[in-house]
Amino acid sequence: MSEIEVVEESLSINGDGRRRSTSVRTGTSRNIGQSRDSFDSEKVPQTLVAEVQRFLRVADQINHESPRAAYLCRFYAFERAHMMDPRSQGRGVRQFKTSLLQRLEQDEKATILKRKEKSDVRELRDVLQKYEYYIKECSGDSEKGARLHQIASVLSEVLKNTAVSGVAPEVNDHGEEIDANSAPYQPYNILPLGIDGEHQAIMQFPEVKAAITALRNLRGLPLEEGHQRHGVVTDLFDWLQCWFGFQNGNVCNQREHLILLLANIHFRQIHRTTPISKLGERAVDELMKKLFSNYKHWCKFLGRKSNIWLPTVKQEVQQHKLLYVAIYLLIWGEASNLRFMPECLCYIFHHMAYELYGILSGAEDPITGEQVRPANGGGSESFLSNVVTPVYKVIYKEAERKEIGGSDHSEWRNYDDLNEFFWSPNCFQLGWPFRADHKFFFVKPSTICEPRNDKKASICDPSSLMEQYQIENTMPVEENSPIIIEKLENFVIEDKTCEPKWLGKINFVEMRSFYQLFRSFDRMWIFLILALQAMIIMAWHGLGSPFQLFDATIFGDIMSIFITASVLKFARASLDIAFTWKARHTMEFYEILRYALKPIIAGLWTIILSVYYAASKRNSSCAVKQYQRGVGEWCLSSYMVTVTIYMSSNAVGLVLFLVPALRRYIETSNSKAWTVLCWWAQPRLYVGRGTQEDLASILKYSVFWVLLLLSKLSFSYYYEISPLVKPTKQIMKIGVNKYDWHELFPKVRNNAGAIIAVWAPIIVVYFMDTQIWYSVYCTIFGGIYGIFRHLGEIRTMGMLRSKFHALPFAFNASLVAPVSKSDEVRHGKSFFKHKFHKLHQDSTNEKSGAAKFTQVWNKIITSFRTEDLISNREMDLMTIPMSLESASGLVHWPVFLLATKFSTALSIAEEFSGKDEILYRKIQKDHYMFSAVKECYELLKGILDILIIRDLEKRVVHELFNRLETSTSRCSLLMDFRMSELPALRAKCIDLVDLLFENKEIDKDKVVKTLQDIFEVVTRDMMVHEFSLLDLFRNIQPNKEEKSVGFYGDFQLELFSSGVDNPAILYPLEGSGSVKEQIKRLLLLLTVKETALEIPVNLEARRRISYFATSLFMDMPCAPKVRDMLSFSVLTPHYEEEVKYSIKELHANQEGVSIMFYMQKIYPDEWKNFLERMECENWDELETKGKNEDVRNWASFRGQTLSRTVRGMMYYRTALKLQALFDMAKDQDVHDVFNIIQRRRDKQDSLRFLSTQLDALIDMKFTLVISWQKFGAQKSVGNPQAKDVIGLMRRYPSLRVAYVEEKEVIGAEDPCKIYSSILVKAVNGLDQEIYRIKLPGTPNIGEGKPENQNHAIIFTRGDVLQTIDMNQDNYLEEALKVRNVLQEFIPRKGKKSPTIIGLREHVFTGSVSSLAWFMSYQETSFVTIGQRILANPLRVRFHYGHPDLFDRVFHLTRGGVSKASKTINLSEDVFAGFNSVLRKGCVRYHEYMQVGKGRDVGLNQISKFEAKVANGNSEQTLSRDIYRLGQRFDFFRMLSCYFTTVGFYFSSLLSVLGIYVFLYGQLYLVLSGLEKSLLLEAKVENIESLETALASQSFIQLGLLTGLPMVMEITLEKGLLAAMKDFILMQLQLASVFFTFSLGTKAHYYGRTILHGGAKYRPTGRKVVVFHASFTENYRLYSRSHFVKGFELMLLLVVYDLFRRSYQNSMSYVLITYSIWFMLMSWLFAPFLFNPSGFDWGKIVDDWTDWNKWIKNQGGIGVHQDKSWESWWNDEQAHLQHSGFFARILEILVSLRFFIYQYGMVYHLDIAQENKDFLVYLLSWLVIAIIFLLAKAVSVGRQRLSASYQLQYRLLKAFLFLAALSVIATLSVVCSLSLRDLIVCCLAFLPTGWGLISIAQAVRPKIQDTGLWGFVRVLARAYDYGMGVVLFAPVSLLAWLPIISAFQTRFLFNEAFSRRLQIQTILAGKKKR
Repeated sequence: MSEIEVVEESLSINGDGRRRSTSVRTGTSRNIGQSRDSFDSEKVPQTLVAEVQRFLRVADQINHESPRAAYLCRFYAFERAHMMDPRSQGRGVRQFKTSLLQRLEQDEKATILKRKEKSDVRELRDVLQKYEYYIKECSGDSEKGARLHQIASVLSEVLKNTAVSGVAPEVNDHGEEIDANSAPYQPYNILPLGIDGEHQAIMQFPEVKAAITALRNLRGLPLEEGHQRHGVVTDLFDWLQCWFGFQNGNVCNQREHLILLLANIHFRQIHRTTPISKLGERAVDELMKKLFSNYKHWCKFLGRKSNIWLPTVKQEVQQHKLLYVAIYLLIWGEASNLRFMPECLCYIFHHMAYELYGILSGAEDPITGEQVRPANGGGSESFLSNVVTPVYKVIYKEAERKEIGGSDHSEWRNYDDLNEFFWSPNCFQLGWPFRADHKFFFVKPSTICEPRNDKKASICDPSSLMEQYQIENTMPVEENSPIIIEKLENFVIEDKTCEPKWLGKINFVEMRSFYQLFRSFDRMWIFLILALQAMIIMAWHGLGSPFQLFDATIFGDIMSIFITASVLKFARASLDIAFTWKARHTMEFYEILRYALKPIIAGLWTIILSVYYAASKRNSSCAVKQYQRGVGEWCLSSYMVTVTIYMSSNAVGLVLFLVPALRRYIETSNSKAWTVLCWWAQPRLYVGRGTQEDLASILKYSVFWVLLLLSKLSFSYYYEISPLVKPTKQIMKIGVNKYDWHELFPKVRNNAGAIIAVWAPIIVVYFMDTQIWYSVYCTIFGGIYGIFRHLGEIRTMGMLRSKFHALPFAFNASLVAPVSKSDEVRHGKSFFKHKFHKLHQDSTNEKSGAAKFTQVWNKIITSFRTEDLISNREMDLMTIPMSLESASGLVHWPVFLLATKFSTALSIAEEFSGKDEILYRKIQKDHYMFSAVKECYELLKGILDILIIRDLEKRVVHELFNRLETSTSRCSLLMDFRMSELPALRAKCIDLVDLLFENKEIDKDKVVKTLQDIFEVVTRDMMVHEFSLLDLFRNIQPNKEEKSVGFYGDFQLELFSSGVDNPAILYPLEGSGSVKEQIKRLLLLLTVKETALEIPVNLEARRRISYFATSLFMDMPCAPKVRDMLSFSVLTPHYEEEVKYSIKELHANQEGVSIMFYMQKIYPDEWKNFLERMECENWDELETKGKNEDVRNWASFRGQTLSRTVRGMMYYRTALKLQALFDMAKDQDVHDVFNIIQRRRDKQDSLRFLSTQLDALIDMKFTLVISWQKFGAQKSVGNPQAKDVIGLMRRYPSLRVAYVEEKEVIGAEDPCKIYSSILVKAVNGLDQEIYRIKLPGTPNIGEGKPENQNHAIIFTRGDVLQTIDMNQDNYLEEALKVRNVLQEFIPRKGKKSPTIIGLREHVFTGSVSSLAWFMSYQETSFVTIGQRILANPLRVRFHYGHPDLFDRVFHLTRGGVSKASKTINLSEDVFAGFNSVLRKGCVRYHEYMQVGKGRDVGLNQISKFEAKVANGNSEQTLSRDIYRLGQRFDFFRMLSCYFTTVGFYFSSLLSVLGIYVFLYGQLYLVLSGLEKSLLLEAKVENIESLETALASQSFIQLGLLTGLPMVMEITLEKGLLAAMKDFILMQLQLASVFFTFSLGTKAHYYGRTILHGGAKYRPTGRKVVVFHASFTENYRLYSRSHFVKGFELMLLLVVYDLFRRSYQNSMSYVLITYSIWFMLMSWLFAPFLFNPSGFDWGKIVDDWTDWNKWIKNQGGIGVHQDKSWESWWNDEQAHLQHSGFFARILEILVSLRFFIYQYGMVYHLDIAQENKDFLVYLLSWLVIAIIFLLAKAVSVGRQRLSASYQLQYRLLKAFLFLAALSVIATLSVVCSLSLRDLIVCCLAFLPTGWGLISIAQAVRPKIQDTGLWGFVRVLARAYDYGMGVVLFAPVSLLAWLPIISAFQTRFLFNEAFSRRLQIQTILAGKKKR
């Protein structure tokens, strides 16, 4: 062995790599004493995993069998690790080697002693031979065989390297043999494509075999000698790899991918035109049509011919088709980040497809004369190096510039820019191979000259990006190919002396400006502005009747709106030029010409219309005069003719709007004629064409918007505009000459300032209130649609019981696959016409429907029990017995439906007097009562038949039942039996059944006695004709010698009594489980009480059952058979969220409350059910029995954890397996199959075979992939979360995890990293790598979540992809409907098949706190009624997060399921919807299936989430997607798009802005004296009523009407009374305060982000514990968004109240301002009202201490913002650092509003003595300067004197204080300075100081290096401290009152109190415990 020195950690190895000696020389590590178990074989550094881990795992597996062989494996692993990294440079390598070395030292001597052979070589060879024998024995078990082969392969390699020199050659031969044998056993994902995998069930499907056979058809494919280095070419993928250089992992991955796609398409083909053993052409054609749809459209758009050329020989067509499909999938699978650029992939495929065709056809290059060969070579990873990496590097460097350059999107190219380069024919200038000198690859060096991190390892470059490829290597082409022109273009070489220019933005520039809203939705704004102008003109003329519109004067004035329209179009055209200026270099000439002509034409029209309008005003002559009845003389002027010509284009647009098919044809046509005609209307883009809906949909949403706009305009005219006209005229007439300040514009006429102040708020409300009307109409239409969709039909358990008898029919109609294919293809007709028709056509369907429904229902109830939603007793009461269903034709309902039904029937019969028929009808009227009576009778009869075994008693009992049935059939039951004795009989039967249920030997005599009592009750007490029975007994025993007189008494004593040799009864019963089930069932039917009507008690269980039952009556497609359904995958991205709570986390205290304690109190019933399931009484017993893992699962399944999500998604597999079983079994065999499953011990082989077949089928249909990029890194360091994920994979074998390996390359001069995407699964309890695909670099370039999804999407399978967040859940009953949802993707005749389907969500986090309740209802209303309206009728639903389902192949070829550009795609999900619609996709929404979702529950978490969404919407406003949707949609659909996306947030901003405009207008009127003059002189009282109406509208916007959709949805699902109750409770719990506070959050972050940027992902955390947030944290979060604005509003209201008192009463002030006071109070104090323990005195004291510490701490590098005010202050204004010039100017202008206080109020000071000179204002600035100097003096004195000269510092402060006092006293005496003046000065100067701070922050780059910045920081700290004190004072004052804290707890956790939860215990935490 080699010599090892731990100190130097070097290993001496011979040149051939073999160890020199067998001794180990150790240094200092020998005495460490580390235990043998401390070494973890799974904790391996990522740089060593691929080469080392398999040896360590094999060592662990064989350690018990041969410790010495295990030791040698570990030693060899150490050697390999040392050879790979001799200097231990890799991360964690040194620690790993040290730990492994210590393990080797401990094992060396001990293993030598345990060695069975004389040498290590013989020991290894002996173990190897054993495993060779094991391999032969288990040839049928592929998975076990693969594991054994892996062990043998490792042992063989260790054996070779352990052998000393001169070893016998058979050792190596033996090892080579094992290697050869183990070669076929490769890790696989779903399909075991190796040799041994052929016998597995999934490989036996004929469709799979056909697909594999088709791919292995290599006939006629050319190969070169060099291709032999790739190994054996077995199929088309291997052949493509040889020619084009794809990676092995990519080839294996896409091979399986394509096989599954083809097989599944083949599965569901209705008419098979080819033998099942052969792959059908229709399957290949269907896949090609979808896969190459985008490519063919791209070719047509660019005017190029498709390079998919098929041969004329029919036998070769399918092979060539599969080659084209395979090469596209291989390109996509290895494209990494290029997958976000679908047209870039089209470009790559275009060239590679031509190369493929050249290879297949043997074509020669027309230029070089050589045969066509791949231009990028076929070497290892050549595709990655030469094709992917160059483009990737451009993406990477552009994103790097984004991070350095800040938030200006116009300075860097994002994914969309780079992709849209390929929308132009200029893209072919890139050449093939890529021309590295093209400016596409050039990135501005000026912004990336500084590296991001000098110490950061670079990305390993497979090939130099800027390597100049030689022109000679240009791809050869065929002479007649359209690509020859492209090739010739590549020979134009750019001048190398010229520096390349940056290509720039392409087609669109994301500019930060609110003008983007006008530019994107210009038609809406123009319409609103023109409507406003028209209404003002109408109101000004005092229009009283609509017919007055045609008055010549009025109509002429109204016609002026067209001049305004032309002006607005000119402005819009000018904005287009300004906003696209930076993209001018990439535009075609005709586009530049269009942009240039647009403003010119608009300007000309403005001039022409203005001239003609002026002429029409001067000259009243008409061009044409007509007289129309009712209108009078009609004058058609030249201006009107001009307007008609001007509007002609709109007439054409109207025609195209009404004929969508024509418009769709024109837009999608590539004809030059149509292109020229469309050139003026809109730019020719690849996307956004042909997005029109069908005419019916257009009419529906047009009616919606016509009604809405009529309502809005009518309201605006009559209640907003018309009331203002008369006061405006009066204001204009009044002349105001005296002002209370220095009027800067005294010569302005008509009191323009007052008019602006009055009209401005109304104008803002006018543009905002359309959102209110949308909420109203959304409520109306959403409610109507919800009713038609049967929502809320079953919302209580009473409703469920009443409709339960119909559930089997509905279940069979919806969820059971039809028998014939013709039934299956029928879709989406009316539920009652289509579904129940097939069920009621045959009476035998009841039994078959009930049979399958029984199995499913019991599975659902069992899942409830497994989830601990119900108890064991509840499960018994809710389960339908399976064995009883097969025993008779009777439908056996769950006991909870039959509760008290039997006892009620007995009571009815006991008290009844009359005819039997009437009694029968009375009982039969209640279906469940009749079932209970009949079932009890049948059960009792069956149990007695089993219990009684002696012939005599059997005959007696049989005769009794015959008499009873005879009486029943003759309708003489009441005559033959006394019904009054039924209660006694029932009591005796209960005793009997109870004894039978206990089934104890000692109770045998009691059973006999009870039977005798029953017999006596029946024969003596109930039967009327007693003697007839005695005659029967005589007939039964004719040979008895006893006399007849004494016979009856003697016989009665002997009946049922057992002798030794002749037992009468079989007791204890020895029956099967079915007998016990019958006894249990009968006992429940006899004894169950009214309490069973209340089960299930758990509210969640009730909700789920009710919704499932309701959904069965909704319209949904018929479910196909599992075999024929669409296959799908679920993709769940994961970052750092909880996987599963550890025991330590469950018991860790946060604010005194542990997660486990919290869970127990919040879910007390579920905790009780859990203890019952675990058969434990308390927590201590759980720990004693070792149930910690169950406890972890229980807690994790109630939090927002990954394990909960995985469990929920795996219900898909359970549901599909159950449904596949139904498909295999006939209706009458369903129970038999389940009986076999229940008796699995008896039929293990058949059960295993059946389960294997089902598993194989489900593997074909469903896959779950978790994308956790950090899994490998976390596993290598032993992170418990990684172990939990491996545990999930062990628990769910079909679960897959995709991660990114970041591997450092050791030995290179510059450290670099290699990144790989890896897919793993669990094999033998360990993670096993399946595929490894090398990446060109780090995949995390853009936004994290879409990049995470993108790297893993290549490992998904199927036709459909469902994206699921890790905070979601699923339920078994909902998973049963997945086949129905997937059927929606099947194309229907006359309808577009959807590309995205949205599903309903249930928010499961709203059960306790009021905030969670509010958020739950708000979110629920959005994901139900909101999306219902978006999808239909508005047709603008996009992708709003998960759990949407995507047409996977459609999105695979169009950029994926999200967009990832940094910042601009912050809301990445919605952009997938935008992209889908722009690419002619179709988005639908269905509510018959739902998925659970968790939401944030604390105010801070909610606010962070809403801030993120607001940031995302602001970035959407700037995006090209919104712009294109706004431009390409028709007018009404554009309105839908606006008001359901960015318009909602802009309306929120306008609602807040309207209040500011109103208050500042009032401030202007008050301080200037205008209002006083107008009111006193003219008594204009209308202004007062106007202001009151305005304030009321603001209040409506804040809290009332926008909540209507939520109320409507609650009404639909819970009923009107419940909705009103919930709404009132929400208001009592201050829901309006919460929603008003949220309004401020939306408005702040939306507006700020548009102006300055700063959008970022804000992690909210998904904690379950409700905890107290400190005052410091609340201030940091809400200071700028709420507190500052709240103080500003308060100051405005105080100043307004202070200066209006002299002429206005207080009631008027209250009516005007009450809603504003409510809003500012909500903004200031909501964080404290909704803060748990916010008024607890102990918390208040701690918060004050923490606040003072935070405000005083100095900031600096590395100091987080929660530790220092200075760090927080710098972070808070970080968004200003990268603001544009105009944004800074606007910020400064907006900050000037704070100076109006000072300007107006100084003239109202007594010291001013009514002097209105401007000098007064200047003197006020002098006072401010003196105050600042005093503050500066104190600050400098503190810095220089406080430390060493305390006395001098105190004297300085005293001197300054006395000097200030003396000045104030002097001014009060000399200049009449009053106390009121001091207060007014404070109110005036405080806003001025804040305004100066705001301006200083805006110009920070100019003053940061001066001494002025330090003073700004000191001043800002003082302001923040002051605001904090003002906020803290009332909170601390209220904390003194104990009732306040109790009140807060009550309203904050009212939902918990209503459920009787111990919320005080939770809040008290440690105190209570």
